[in-house]
Amino acid sequence: MLNSANLNWTPQQVQDEIDALKHNPGALLPILHAIQDRWGYVPREAVPLIAESLQLTRAEVHGVISFYHHFRTTPPGRHVVQLCRAEACQARGSRALETHVRDALGIDYHQTTADREITLEPVYCLGNCACGPSLRVGERIHGRVTPDKFDRLVDELTVQVLEVG
Repeated sequence: MLNSANLNWTPQQVQDEIDALKHNPGALLPILHAIQDRWGYVPREAVPLIAESLQLTRAEVHGVISFYHHFRTTPPGRHVVQLCRAEACQARGSRALETHVRDALGIDYHQTTADREITLEPVYCLGNCACGPSLRVGERIHGRVTPDKFDRLVDELTVQVLEVG
């Protein structure tokens, strides 16, 4: 779960992340990962800093960010729900679960609920194939997820927010 304080960044903090890795071969991906690991996303305003530091064009940096679905350019919700779309989970009913999840949350993949609580992302294997369909929230993997189990999970996440908030 991301702390909302982690979403605040400064150009100097981003530059520090860049400077720590820019001399390594193939530094762009490690830099993007470091920035997203620290703030939960790669701020659009960081692209010119990265490009200049690596002597790349902004388009080249943006191209890499947009090519890899892992990278976000907007802050994620408090909880990131990753729904497995691999074949084993599909064979165990993930397509129906996917429809339910999107309808229940009112969002599609790579989107965040209006209350900023949940971001939905596809993932293509959680290594939990025998217990599909599976999803991950943060570091916790949930197996044999049904629409009812998903609804209870969302309720639990919401209760956590109410208790903490």
